Amino acid sequence: MSMLTPPGMGGKYRVTGDTYPRMRRPRKRRRIVTALIAGAVALGLAGWGTVQLIDVFTDDGEKTATARGADCKPAPRTAAAPPLKLRPGQVTVNVYNATPRGGLAKAAADELKKRGFTIGKVGNATAAYDKKVKNTGVLLGSSTAVKGPFLLLGTQVKGTTAKTDTRKTKDVDLILGTAFTTLSPKPTADRALTALTTPPRPTTNPCTQTRAASPTDD
Repeated sequence: MSMLTPPGMGGKYRVTGDTYPRMRRPRKRRRIVTALIAGAVALGLAGWGTVQLIDVFTDDGEKTATARGADCKPAPRTAAAPPLKLRPGQVTVNVYNATPRGGLAKAAADELKKRGFTIGKVGNATAAYDKKVKNTGVLLGSSTAVKGPFLLLGTQVKGTTAKTDTRKTKDVDLILGTAFTTLSPKPTADRALTALTTPPRPTTNPCTQTRAASPTDD
């Protein structure tokens, strides 16, 4: 009888072979191990989510600015023309008619006077220009008038040609040509005059704009 045969069996039941049944671990211990692993995974996911939220609220503005800066090119600097300090009342205009239509010079002179210009002589053009001006008119004056009186008159009459002569006075001539009908509409002329005499506003470069504080910033 084998030593593994339970007493009282009388040899009827025997345990043979060299393989023994394995003992199972208690189920309670397996549950504890499983719970610990699940808790570790949950803590890891929670930490990762917190890092992502912090990154969104703190670095999103910087990343946006960086992305914008990558595509943003500084605006080219252009030398803006200084505003013209001369005013219409400081310009004396002689108005001459070089067309066959009578009364044109007086009508134009009266309107220029209403717009603030000082009127000098009014009459017919000399033989050098009479019926020889095909466009709206000719602005004639000294070389110093090019960057002053000519610019002011140019806001009132479009399509004129500028010429200079040897005069020493500051007055200028407006010689009306065949294409002339009337002065530029006053609202249009006023806007052009304002743009000429008003300093330009500084432009904002989008590359230098800073990120606005978010609602979560302290």
